[in-house]
Amino acid sequence: MAAYTTIDDPGLFYNTVLYTGNGTAIGSGGLTVTGVGFQADMTWIKRRNGTDYHNLHDAVRGAGIRFYTNVGNAEDANSEILTSWTSDGFTLGSSGNVNGDGQLQLAWNWKAGTTSGLSGGTITPSAYSINTTSGFGIYAYTGNVTSGATITHGLGIVPKLIIVKSRAAANSWEVFHAASGNGDAMQLNGTGAGDDSTAYWNDTSPTSSVFSLGNGTDTNRSGTMMAYVFAPVQGYSAMGSYVGNGNADGPFVYTGFRSAFLMIKNATAAGGSWHIYNNKVLGYNIENHFLEADGTTVEAYDDNLDLLSNGFKIKRHTGALNTSGETYAYTAFAEQPFVNSNGVPCNAR
Repeated sequence: MAAYTTIDDPGLFYNTVLYTGNGTAIGSGGLTVTGVGFQADMTWIKRRNGTDYHNLHDAVRGAGIRFYTNVGNAEDANSEILTSWTSDGFTLGSSGNVNGDGQLQLAWNWKAGTTSGLSGGTITPSAYSINTTSGFGIYAYTGNVTSGATITHGLGIVPKLIIVKSRAAANSWEVFHAASGNGDAMQLNGTGAGDDSTAYWNDTSPTSSVFSLGNGTDTNRSGTMMAYVFAPVQGYSAMGSYVGNGNADGPFVYTGFRSAFLMIKNATAAGGSWHIYNNKVLGYNIENHFLEADGTTVEAYDDNLDLLSNGFKIKRHTGALNTSGETYAYTAFAEQPFVNSNGVPCNAR
């Protein structure tokens, strides 16, 4: 089986970067992190060796504004967090969450880019940045608390992952994932299973042109909301599911690439965190380091999962990844496609 993609270099659209903080304030020059490979439109930062909050920044809201993925707090403005993006990275101030002196940090980065041309839907985004090649969009919109409201995403393909958060209110992060059903929402800042309610997505799956909202305040509050929308692109990204078998010879999941970013969540039972693995912090053989989107714990490692050249393999019986009969939602972005757009192998692993 081979996967083909028009994205020959996934590193132009997604990259994980590791860096060490220096604690320097913006007024004294701050810290410029390089090595991203492009000017990012969304950067998600977590300290690896401490229990600091996750910091999520995007270009639509602008630099100096952050969300915390591990709690439902309203956004926070701070002059000492991420203050600008560069063509190859970003600049940080002295905030301990992102740039404590000597602290080990990790940043996940995505590129969007197009900021005009959207039309349609019953709610028009007030600002947005989209990339039709990589299937990613960031949208600011004002909710109308009306069931059946629709928002045009402009990606041209059906999204499989939608993450929504109120900017001003302390509401949960609501997540639509194709693995958990039309009406279900999981909370990025929680460990619960999918909650089936029309209030979130109006029991309506996204289409290639719009995604739908219910009348609940977590997704359609009368105020400014943010949506982060991802659609799968063969050979670059995958959003799907697998069913656990509860033994050491766990499921193999084919994605068509080796993952640079892999996030897994139990969609059918409560208690499972959002485990995030990446290709920059690997242990020996199947010992992989991970962080939790819903928690502040330090980077940990386990031997539960093996990142392979064309997918990933679950290696243990663990509730977080492999309870028998339970469905797990995963989201992955490629390190490198299995073959490029000309059918030439790119990865000999």
